Amino acid sequence: MRIAVTGTPGTGKTTVTELLEDRLADGESPIEDDALEVVHLNEVLEEEELYTAIDPDRESKIADLDALAERLANYEHAVIESHLAHHFEADRVVVLRCEPAQLEQRLLERGEREAKAGENAESEALDVVLAEAVEEHGLESVYEIDTTDRDPEAVASELEAVVAGDREPSAGEVDFVGYLE
Repeated sequence: MRIAVTGTPGTGKTTVTELLEDRLADGESPIEDDALEVVHLNEVLEEEELYTAIDPDRESKIADLDALAERLANYEHAVIESHLAHHFEADRVVVLRCEPAQLEQRLLERGEREAKAGENAESEALDVVLAEAVEEHGLESVYEIDTTDRDPEAVASELEAVVAGDREPSAGEVDFVGYLE
């Protein structure tokens, strides 16, 4: 079983998957697959230099998706976390969502440039990651979780429910298009 946890930067992917990782390590999770690993794809990209260039305008690395896919072939039972995770083979895709103004504030608080934070907030309002996930994996495999004003522990519990198969697919339930008005 491979689960992709994706979403616009700032939606809480790393925080929530780290909580899941801790619960799995402590035996506090209802997930029965003790071989399940959590893979933080951005760390793999950095550590193994699996990028093709650096975009100077966005100050970000351009991922080598083929090299990452090859690297991920080693993980049959994994939760793969990254804003790129939906681009890879997965049985279920969890898209974390956050109200765009709150998302923008989160990104600014962690030191992102205003232009980049605004671009990500607009992307979130337009459902960019969700649309890509549905296009690549189908409605029946995509699960949305809204992280707006939510405790990370509660979001991690929802993620556990998806991983355990105790939650139904839910793509298209979150709507932030009003942010663009």
